[in-house]
Amino acid sequence: MKKLTWLLAALMALTMVGVCTACGDSSDSTTAESSSDNSAYKEEDDVEVDTSLIEQYVEDDPDISGQSIYWLADYDINPTNNQDRSVALTLFEDYYGASIEYVSCTSDTKFDTLASRILGGDSVDMFPYEWDAVPNGVMKDQYQPLDDYLDLDDEIWDDMSDVIDMFEYNGQHYVVPYCLSDPLLITYSRSLCEENGLDDPYELYEDGEWNWDVFLDMMQTFVSNAADGETRYGINGWFGQAIIQSTGETVISYDGTTFTNNINSPAIEEAENLMEEIMSLSLYDSEWHGYLQSDGSTLFFAMADWALGESNIQNDSDPEINDDGIVEEGDLMIVPFPTYPDADEYYLNVNFAAKMLVKGSDKGDAVAAYIKCERLAAMLDEYQDDAKDKAIIPEYNAQGKLKSYVTEEQYDALQEYKDPSNITAAFDWGYGMGSRMYGDGEYTYETRGIMDNITSALLNGEKDSWAVIRDEWSSVIDEILETYNS
Repeated sequence: MKKLTWLLAALMALTMVGVCTACGDSSDSTTAESSSDNSAYKEEDDVEVDTSLIEQYVEDDPDISGQSIYWLADYDINPTNNQDRSVALTLFEDYYGASIEYVSCTSDTKFDTLASRILGGDSVDMFPYEWDAVPNGVMKDQYQPLDDYLDLDDEIWDDMSDVIDMFEYNGQHYVVPYCLSDPLLITYSRSLCEENGLDDPYELYEDGEWNWDVFLDMMQTFVSNAADGETRYGINGWFGQAIIQSTGETVISYDGTTFTNNINSPAIEEAENLMEEIMSLSLYDSEWHGYLQSDGSTLFFAMADWALGESNIQNDSDPEINDDGIVEEGDLMIVPFPTYPDADEYYLNVNFAAKMLVKGSDKGDAVAAYIKCERLAAMLDEYQDDAKDKAIIPEYNAQGKLKSYVTEEQYDALQEYKDPSNITAAFDWGYGMGSRMYGDGEYTYETRGIMDNITSALLNGEKDSWAVIRDEWSSVIDEILETYNS
């Protein structure tokens, strides 16, 4: 049951999409209730937005003044709880003269609500991107392409062009990410590494030497250094998906017309063998922890950046705060998941911040304008400087006790890991092929989505052989692909 709880929480955390610190929105949650839980959505408070900065990028856009987008989601883009507007919303309202009208639903009912509103002809224009959007959501007639409304050759998309093209489906772009979010990180203690004679992973990353082999060797050394009676682990957290995606291979590949089952890839087999080895060496702590343990029992903690603030507090609740009111650096540091030794670059498990244009909407120009505002908020240095200033301010509770913080050094590293010029974002079409492929019913090996079993069954201890998992599910994948290739 502990493993089940841990895995459910980890999967929820990694399906957080559309929330991106460097994109005008930010997440301050230390738990992830759903992919877009309103409690995890924090606006850019106290930011003065100069709308004149965007004039050169939007001067030829259609006039949408007075239009209102119906936004269906389980969180509101408009400010709540006395929060200020996000940069993107400020640009949308103050420059374009348009607005967002929130249509509320719960995380459990949002897809049913979307389907019923489309069928009933009720107004709905924009919906959060989630992995199931393409190809499954498109096949269900839930979304329409953005190509007629966004000029993807515009210079504002240059840095994201490779990411956008990954999502091209049937020659069209239904998903246009405006930034990357939630990279899978390894959090670690520098002092703990030093005490055990280990190199600093961030320095290894900077030197191009942070790979699987070094990663495994460090964990083995750390565990072997345990004193008599001491229990040590090399790693805790969620990382099976990151191991596979770091190879640069995908379980499902797509050539623009046909989906192909790639489960027999030798690189994917090597990734699964690494998981087997981690388990056979007893390096993995399968218990659920929302942060890096502070007792020195675990070397690495694998999770997206939503857990970073809590990890900092748990490991140093009294940091050194400078005259500007921020923590410049600390003992904890973050690196991306190590790279596959044979890979030519870092392929990183990330999420994608995007919004979908709903099928039947007549507000394509307005939805495109909002997406463009999100991109400009993510792209322009002036807005990003403001976002950083806010993100590194420590948070306190009502009693004045420090609740969470991110160091300036961590923040800068995080932006580096979300920059497509530094890493290659990993995307697998298998996550967008319905519940049989990704998430289904009760959380057991028999009913769980195939992609989940591929990334977690070995680490869960449910299976001890990749060959068994592969052979049990390969033919099922073939059957599913027939639906999408027909």
